[in-house]
Amino acid sequence: MAYEGFAYVYDELMKDAPYDEWVAFVRRHVQDGATLADVGCGTGSATIRLAEHYDVMGIDLSESMLEVAQEKALEAEIELPLWEQDMRELELPEPVDAVTILCDSLCYLRDEADVIDTFESVYNQLKPGGLFIFDVHAPNKMQTLFNQKTYASNGEDCSYIWFADPGEAPLSVIHDLTFFVALEDGTYERIEETHEQRTYEPGQYMQWLIGAGFHVKSVTSDFTEHAPGADAERIFFVAQK
Repeated sequence: MAYEGFAYVYDELMKDAPYDEWVAFVRRHVQDGATLADVGCGTGSATIRLAEHYDVMGIDLSESMLEVAQEKALEAEIELPLWEQDMRELELPEPVDAVTILCDSLCYLRDEADVIDTFESVYNQLKPGGLFIFDVHAPNKMQTLFNQKTYASNGEDCSYIWFADPGEAPLSVIHDLTFFVALEDGTYERIEETHEQRTYEPGQYMQWLIGAGFHVKSVTSDFTEHAPGADAERIFFVAQK
């Protein structure tokens, strides 16, 4: 995953993302004041909101994403510890009450072994009774919204074209993105990115969670507390150590 150029246009791509709904979901399960590691935090949009309620640290594999997150935290006048780490090999300063992997960040893992390693890694960083909350793309989303679809946005400072096509692996997608970013001299910088994501059936995630030692508390969809239906787009898991 190469985020160097992408990090600075990521927020344009995600400007309509329901970050407040992610935070509200976490708050329904984790008490305010808890210690929380937001893994795969990206540019920190959700992390900064979580910091209003929790003792938060942000973790991401991309240095450039973390640089943007730091800039945003300074602007918000929030002290936000940020760590550059691989979610498969987490090493937190001390165990935490909760770990979140939001905004389908888990779907960037390439294969089953990576997901299993991540679940075991998260388990080892939690306090006894600690919660692991994450969301992933539902199979339906891979088969419909990400099946040979094209999306575009024409903004004043940044425009993009986004092609979503099925990948080679089951329930996977290849995102081909081209951004045109306005420069001060009136010209545009072109930034091209290719990202791959993959998801699995909910039962498979549950099996891996149990194998890592977790108790699965709930499996719900689309920011609700309802079980996923056939038309679900995003599936949420809450597991306890």
